[in-house]
Amino acid sequence: MTMASTITETHDWDAASRAVAGAYFPHTLTDLSSGGAMTLSMRTVDFGPVTLGRLDWGADVSIECDYPGAYEVNIPLSGSLESCSQGDTVVSRPGQATVFRADEPTLISRWSGDCTVLGVKFDSDYLQREADRILGTDLRLGLRLPSQIDLTGASESSWFRLVRSLTAQLREPADLLANPVVGPQLAGAITSAFVLAVTPDEEVRGGAPRPRIVKRVLDGLNDDPARAWTAADMAELAGTSVRRLQEGFREYVGRSPSECLLDIRLSRADADLRALEPGVTVSEVAARWGFTHAGRFSAAYRRRYGKSPSELIRF
Repeated sequence: MTMASTITETHDWDAASRAVAGAYFPHTLTDLSSGGAMTLSMRTVDFGPVTLGRLDWGADVSIECDYPGAYEVNIPLSGSLESCSQGDTVVSRPGQATVFRADEPTLISRWSGDCTVLGVKFDSDYLQREADRILGTDLRLGLRLPSQIDLTGASESSWFRLVRSLTAQLREPADLLANPVVGPQLAGAITSAFVLAVTPDEEVRGGAPRPRIVKRVLDGLNDDPARAWTAADMAELAGTSVRRLQEGFREYVGRSPSECLLDIRLSRADADLRALEPGVTVSEVAARWGFTHAGRFSAAYRRRYGKSPSELIRF
């Protein structure tokens, strides 16, 4: 994996916008200052699935962005950051962080001229896979990140100290941070600490109590994931209608019953692939857990684990 670090200092608005777009996201930049003067100062290091940096504009600006395929966590080290998404306004100052969700159009209505931001960008698929692994669940729980993080809590402040100490090294060319051996380890450490910081303790322990109909179906899926389950089968097991069952899963699990079944099957198949017995093929493992089409199994496995089954067993 190739790491890359950047150091950018410019007074040119177009050059500044291009530099930030290259390191983080495409955006629409608007000058809110009266004089029109700006001095972008940006230092970043790209670890692949995680980008870490410090930047300030030296002028009041607004930024419109859709955050395609990635989450962004912006931590003001000074000044203030005001943003609006889906009708909710968030104002963050030192000691707080604003979370911009993947693929959710957001307006940073005012990035103050005295605001230096520590910005952490997470590839959305990578963050989800790491959350699955860290929380140790068969179910791929949808990420439910808050709009704002209070960095004064114990785990939150530990994560903040980690990323702040790393960005402090960006004042010089980031030879160590950009090292292809060190980079992935740092990306993993940043991500793991972040997941634990923003995940309630009850989720780490396996989730909050769920209604009987949801628990009954989850138990059934876990007991026999290879079964050719239909929506009617699940509703019958729960003793309710298909619609009510779907509503219950969405409310208490954040996933549909069929999505949960896919998660469980993938987790079981992954465990078998990692302990693959001689002479057993990927197709046989897929069929063992209810996958009737090897190509669709491979595609689903790659989406969750970031590599194909054949790539896993090759090493």
